[in-house]
Amino acid sequence: MGDRLVPAALNRRDFLFGSGMGLGAVALSSLLAEEAQAGVLSPRPQHIPAKAKRCIFLLMEGGPSHIDTFDPKPKLADLHMTRFQKERNKFEANMNTGERYYVRSPFTFQRAGKMGIEINSLFREFSGVVDDVCFYRGLKAESVNHPTALYHLNTGNQFGGDPAVGAWSAYGLGTENQNLPAFVVLPDVAYPQGGSANWSNGYLPAHYQGTPLRPEGTPILDMRPPAGVTTERQRANLDLLSKLNAIHKAQHPEHEELAARLESYELAFRMQAEMPGVVDLSKEPAKTLEMYGIGGGEKDVDALGRRCLLARRLVQAGVRFVQVIAMGWDSHDYIEKAHGTRIQVMDRPVAALLKDLKRTGLLDETLVVWAGEFGRSPDNGIRRGGQAWGRDHNANAMTVWLAGGGVKAGHIIGATDETGGAAVEAVHPLKDLHVTLLHLLGLDDNKLRYLHAGREKQLSQTGGALIRELLRA
Repeated sequence: MGDRLVPAALNRRDFLFGSGMGLGAVALSSLLAEEAQAGVLSPRPQHIPAKAKRCIFLLMEGGPSHIDTFDPKPKLADLHMTRFQKERNKFEANMNTGERYYVRSPFTFQRAGKMGIEINSLFREFSGVVDDVCFYRGLKAESVNHPTALYHLNTGNQFGGDPAVGAWSAYGLGTENQNLPAFVVLPDVAYPQGGSANWSNGYLPAHYQGTPLRPEGTPILDMRPPAGVTTERQRANLDLLSKLNAIHKAQHPEHEELAARLESYELAFRMQAEMPGVVDLSKEPAKTLEMYGIGGGEKDVDALGRRCLLARRLVQAGVRFVQVIAMGWDSHDYIEKAHGTRIQVMDRPVAALLKDLKRTGLLDETLVVWAGEFGRSPDNGIRRGGQAWGRDHNANAMTVWLAGGGVKAGHIIGATDETGGAAVEAVHPLKDLHVTLLHLLGLDDNKLRYLHAGREKQLSQTGGALIRELLRA
């Protein structure tokens, strides 16, 4: 076998070292078995009483215009195609923006719900659920660059590399179902700018990262074992792999990701028993599928409807955090067509999600968040005729809305100025929204920390304030 594996002479130090490595492997194998049985994502105690047990985060990638969706500005009709008066910031100064002009919204608005909240008239189905929604118009971002703004929204850090909100939620709370991931991502046909770093575990252990499901075809490949492979054989293979990996882990304790990899194998094995049933939408009544726009002949509506329905099924099965991604909101020109299409795509599926959560009794304990990475400007960079204008990026004003999970229903919180250029009432930075989301899930941002690179780190980076105006008494 060679001297490297069986030394000819074994001194006292080598004997003790080798014995220690062997005992370590045995001990680690035992610990991993116990951990797999108990589940590394077992439910954990909350810091504070929670209003929500789970969260569905609807990410509108590209930056939807608050001015053209949920925050109408009649003043822009008076200012339409007049020169935009504003000192350019550093970002704008480096762009070839040309002359800037105010542009009105090409859309009409309707009053919906008991409070008569104004929303875009294209929201026909969504207008029926407005009484369950809290619109927040006072939020401010910090970046007008898509990748950095998305990282900031999803991880609290503009430069990426940090854990996503869903990862922090899983780290703080665990999950209610050990046979499913704690954090699931339902992407569009393409990933958002910045890619999978938007749902990364960052410096947290690897089993807290988001698990993306495929947007087309089978959500997860190879969910069923190959023909002829029994569950008992898979279990025996995993047990052998666990023992071998435990020995390797004992020899290389610096490789912290190995334990997480072992747990991922165990989770994949457990998922084979439950995940196929969860992702099988054919079990839903035809009436429910129709409500979500599934099978209605509109491809994009069908696709988003499937993701929204799957989100409901996942949280119903015990998944802690689900992120649904819808692309295409970056409308620099032809906003009437571009935003109009996006609104019509999201209208039925998102309204159905809220109705379905309420119907199944899940809405009270499920926090639903709708947000893009920033808002849009009241002006367009270059003057254009007809209906071709659009809007530029705007970090100083954006609208998000929340539903269920302890937030005020049927309310508008905060306000922007008369042209929608800046938030002026109940103004909060993005990190305060993160603090509020964690609070509603029963987590205190100042207590939810992880030691990394020599210091305790948290989602808000340096701490933030609770947006109390959003909370139901």
